[in-house]
Amino acid sequence: MASIMEGPLSKWTNVMKGWQYRWFVLDYNAGLLSYYTSKDKMMRGSRRGCVRLRGAVIGIDDEDDSTFTITVDQKTFHFQARDADEREKWIHALEETILRHTLQLQISTTLAFFQSSGISPVLEFSKIIVSDSIGLDSGFVPSVQDFDKKLTEADAYLQILIEQLKLFDDKLQNCKDDEQRKKIETLKETTNSMVESIKHCIVLLQIAKDQCNAEKHADGIISTINPVDAIYQPSPLEPVINTMPSQTVLPPEPAQLCKSEQRPSSLPVGPVLATLGHHQTPTPNSTDLFDSYDDRDDEGEAGSVEEHKSVIMHLLSQVRLGMDLTKVVLPTFILERRSLLEMYADFFAHPDLFVSISDQKDARDRMVQVVKWYLSAFHAGRRGSVAKKPYNPILGEIFQCHWTLPNDTEENTELVSEGPVPGVSKNSVTFVAEQVSHHPPISAFYAECFNKKIQFNAHIWTKSKFLGMSIGVHNIGQGCVSCLDHDEHYILTFPNGYGRSILTVPWVELGGECNINCSKTGYSANIVFHTKPFYGGKKHRITAEIFSPNDKKSFCSIEGEWNGVMYVKYATGENAVFIDTKKLPIIKKKVRKLEDQNEYESRCLWKDVTFNLKIRDIDAATEAKHRLEERQRAEARERKEKEIQWETRLFHEDGECWVYDEPLLKRLGAAKH
Repeated sequence: MASIMEGPLSKWTNVMKGWQYRWFVLDYNAGLLSYYTSKDKMMRGSRRGCVRLRGAVIGIDDEDDSTFTITVDQKTFHFQARDADEREKWIHALEETILRHTLQLQISTTLAFFQSSGISPVLEFSKIIVSDSIGLDSGFVPSVQDFDKKLTEADAYLQILIEQLKLFDDKLQNCKDDEQRKKIETLKETTNSMVESIKHCIVLLQIAKDQCNAEKHADGIISTINPVDAIYQPSPLEPVINTMPSQTVLPPEPAQLCKSEQRPSSLPVGPVLATLGHHQTPTPNSTDLFDSYDDRDDEGEAGSVEEHKSVIMHLLSQVRLGMDLTKVVLPTFILERRSLLEMYADFFAHPDLFVSISDQKDARDRMVQVVKWYLSAFHAGRRGSVAKKPYNPILGEIFQCHWTLPNDTEENTELVSEGPVPGVSKNSVTFVAEQVSHHPPISAFYAECFNKKIQFNAHIWTKSKFLGMSIGVHNIGQGCVSCLDHDEHYILTFPNGYGRSILTVPWVELGGECNINCSKTGYSANIVFHTKPFYGGKKHRITAEIFSPNDKKSFCSIEGEWNGVMYVKYATGENAVFIDTKKLPIIKKKVRKLEDQNEYESRCLWKDVTFNLKIRDIDAATEAKHRLEERQRAEARERKEKEIQWETRLFHEDGECWVYDEPLLKRLGAAKH
């Protein structure tokens, strides 16, 4: 990085004057962004003003690829570059400057605090990690093994500090003394600054390690990362891979769930409404209409550790101070070859467990069966041990499928004429999902079985955080299982997801506390997905307790692994296997063949990306993905210009939830009248 970068930008002044041309000079060493009315004025030293970058945060807007903001000291400055490439260069240079000067401030403040508090282990660690990360100890040339050791130490301390931060909230809730409360808040704020510093030190360490390792290659290859334009360039030594950390799974701040902008009627809908509308003509029942092929059926397991490190380095090169990780551009070759909407269908990989909820004779057994189906719903989404990233759905994207239950054939059976998948057996479980919002990204999905009079409605969106060597994803939303014959509704929540070991071979674990409640019967369940402790402990542990109405003591408890065997113990002393996911047969979903799908169904929408990923033509896959993204941006701009709102196809917003327009409950009620 040169000490000074300069060039023209437009700066927003006020409503009266609008955007005004200015000549900007970025001084990397001083941490200042100075601006002048012209380049000539800059040469004469006549400065108009400056922005101090220490502690600043960069902001960008997906809908506008040339503007960005700098927020510092509670004031926001707005800038406009000539194009997206120019903006990227300025943002990269600014973030490098912010990182350097913010780290220096946080480190000096935090180290002084910890020293005065007598926390010597953290202090010594901080001196070492910061020295290696930002080059304070220039006389030492580290080996790759030294980097690995420091990275392990860094993550260990980071996880300890993150756990300590959780304790501060508990102490603040119970603290009555104002003076003591201020001390705790100060300690929490300082510890949080330390956490942020260590996160970015980890990033710098990994980038430095990558540079050190690459320079040792005999053919002289240097870094595979170009942080300016965020392009990953695989070296001749690395085969292209098709795996990567789980979905972005990483992070906007929570936003109010609101209906997204709507689709103009002037844009082509074609056969979409004809096939997805609520008044659909039953199609002839034929096995030729559907197949159970999964685009991942021929997908191999992960490549080598070194291959994954290159992918992770691509991601880390884009991590910026103040940037939420949903804006990180993922390279095409790490995608999973299916949409996130299709991934949600994995909740029903065991449809027999789902429909058997309504077969139970009393409320207690139905609650136990809801818990059994719920705990069986997570393992099917992960084909292998390596975390992967499904496609981010396009606004308005639809995915439909159904499952034929064991011992049931669709021949000579009565067919459904409405619902998620018309024209299939009433004994089938049918499913539909829609991407109902882009900002924030909200997916809604619905499933039902007509003959069993059971339905499920849910919506999910995620906010994510970069945790140093892990990625955390908070799943916001809820689901509702409805047993219509009993007028029972079971409200449930979803666990958080984590992409672990992202500096080696990433893997997924679930974490957090979830609840299932039935207001009519009073039965409830508490489920905890346990994350693996840094030292020792097992992966993928879950514990659960099921409670009778008004009871504080559970009548049964469950423990085990959500992707393995789970055991149940009843209050009577009876013990048994609750679920063995290794032995449960996964029933393949059936999807209408590609040639019969409309343009907004997931597999049709992503077919070019999927095909080129299969044949490993990464350039063609990237171009196909880019075309989809550009079309989405163009349609959003057109709606904005015409002041037309997006209209969802199959779901509508009801309070904070998204509800299927024509659920089984509504259709059965209409039939009675």
